[in-house]
Amino acid sequence: MDLEGASRTMITQLHCKNFKVWRDTGAIRLAPLTVLFGSNSAGKTSIPQLLLLLKQTAESPDRHRALQFGDSRSLVDLGSYDEAIHNHDVSQQLEIALTWTLDDALQVRDPLTEAPYDGGAIEFAVAFSAGKQHQPLVESFTYRLLNRAEAALTVGMDRQENGDRYKLSAESYKPVRQPGRPWPLSQPGRFYGFPNEATAYYQNMDFLSDLELRLEYLLRSVYYVGPLREHPKRLYFWSGEVPDHVGVRGDRAIEAILAAGDRRFNFGPKQWTSSLGELVAARLRAMGLIHGFEVRSLGEHRKEYEVWVQTGRRLPMVKLTDVGFGISQVLPVIVECFYVPRRSIVIFEQPEIHLHPSVQAELADLFVDAIRARERGVARECQFIVESHSEHFLRRLQRRIAEEAIDRDAAALYFVDTERDGAVIHELDVDAYGNILNWPEGFFGDEMGDMVARSEAQARRMQQASNGG
Repeated sequence: MDLEGASRTMITQLHCKNFKVWRDTGAIRLAPLTVLFGSNSAGKTSIPQLLLLLKQTAESPDRHRALQFGDSRSLVDLGSYDEAIHNHDVSQQLEIALTWTLDDALQVRDPLTEAPYDGGAIEFAVAFSAGKQHQPLVESFTYRLLNRAEAALTVGMDRQENGDRYKLSAESYKPVRQPGRPWPLSQPGRFYGFPNEATAYYQNMDFLSDLELRLEYLLRSVYYVGPLREHPKRLYFWSGEVPDHVGVRGDRAIEAILAAGDRRFNFGPKQWTSSLGELVAARLRAMGLIHGFEVRSLGEHRKEYEVWVQTGRRLPMVKLTDVGFGISQVLPVIVECFYVPRRSIVIFEQPEIHLHPSVQAELADLFVDAIRARERGVARECQFIVESHSEHFLRRLQRRIAEEAIDRDAAALYFVDTERDGAVIHELDVDAYGNILNWPEGFFGDEMGDMVARSEAQARRMQQASNGG
């Protein structure tokens, strides 16, 4: 991928070592649509959890804590460092690296030499060890500003052997000290932040905060919808708030529809535009779940709302609570795809839960449309990372690749499995016609084996019947 030419915020690569079941994921390519398949407990959930761990740490008010492993109120609860490290072996270092493209190029100029350094992507890498009481301690972190995949400059921090002091490191850029004693640096802020001394002790390092801000902006752009979504309600309340997204449990989906107001969406130039409510209704109809969908206020200037649906053309409207559970479970998924801010990165865990196989296939079309959606004539350019168990979802994606509804490079499909040393990940090699050229053994079970076994059982029973058995 031409990193410099991709003028959008998108994670293009993720790599970790010694995280939960992963000894080493290798470099994982992320596309506008990335889908992780695999058996239960294989390790696929750990990959999006890694991004959520970084996000909740960056948003934590405690700058002295290198990683915020979470609790019952956070996006993800990973317990302790001992529990998160591979095989609970705290002698190993936890290593995380991610690369992402930027909305606009970052330009750095050395104030002493006037030398320019430009890049359209950033690679960030960090390594942790177990500190006192087995709390994570940053051993090193590095930012690389990339210009067409080459490092325009590299800068970071390395822990010194004497404990909690660090030194600045740089390549292709020469930090110049202020006159005076070369004091070491204090510990990083969280896992990625340069301390204030880094700019105070050097004459030409004011740009360090720009790198931190770009990483924080990326992590703020990450949203998550979990597999356990809220049950439908007979009454919803909205008094004008504008939520960031539908919430981890999808509990703010109706608020989001109401807050979207006059936002207008379509899927191509000169196409008819729709409000979010109209788009949601159309998508539910396309999935075969309903014929009509409406959010009704209980009265003018009231904050109480009801959700009514019509399951068939000739059937009356009924409340959402009085129809199948699947509608309320897929509703937040549809809303999230279009409601989140432009250039968001959205993680969905098992969006197909409680859905009929035919609707699971339609989910693939939802994501294909979502990555090409436009709002007021501007491409939304959102990125989606999906964990799924659905064969029907995959089959529809294969079909859309064959039909050229989505470019095969715009979809990164993976199968996660477990081997002796931990989890392994295989990128599915999908050709231009949607064929998977490296289909893993046992992927979605042994369909052919079941067919053969059924045929053999049928033949055996027919033979027994003909013999009078």
